[in-house]
Amino acid sequence: MPVRPKLLASDDLSRSLGYRIRRAQLWVFKDVSRRLAAFDISAAQFSVLSVIEANPGVNQLAIAQSLSIERAGLGRLVDHLERRGLVQRSASAINRRYYVLYLTQAGAALLDRLRPAIAESEKTLAAKIGPRAFKELQRALSVFLEDA
Repeated sequence: MPVRPKLLASDDLSRSLGYRIRRAQLWVFKDVSRRLAAFDISAAQFSVLSVIEANPGVNQLAIAQSLSIERAGLGRLVDHLERRGLVQRSASAINRRYYVLYLTQAGAALLDRLRPAIAESEKTLAAKIGPRAFKELQRALSVFLEDA
C-alpha cells in the first residue's frame, strides 16, 4: 500500500511565509488581470510590452530569460502582440537566428494607457496593507529583482 504524503494543516500553511507570499501574489495577479481585461491585455503581455519599451531591439531570448517565460510561450505571446499591431518583430542584423522586437506606435500608446491601471492596482494594495507596509514590502522584495 503506497504511503500518502502527510498534508499540512491549514494552521501550518497560514504561518508559512512562502504561502503568504503566494497568496499575496495571487491577489495582486487577480487585481491586475481584472484591470487589464478592459484593454484585452494580460499581465504577461503588459510585462513584455514594458520590457520591449525599455529595451528597443531586444531579442526574444533575452525577454524570455528576463521574465522567466518559456521560449515557446513567449513566441506565442509575441505572435499575439504582433497580430494586434503592438509589436514589430524583425530578424536581427547581428544574428539572423534571433528576432528583435520594437513597440509600434500603437503598442507605445497602449502601454501609456495601461500604466494608470497598474498604478491603481498598486494603490489598492497599499491601501489594503498600509502605505508603510507597502513601502517596506517593496524594499524587502527588491532583493529578488536581480535573481531573474
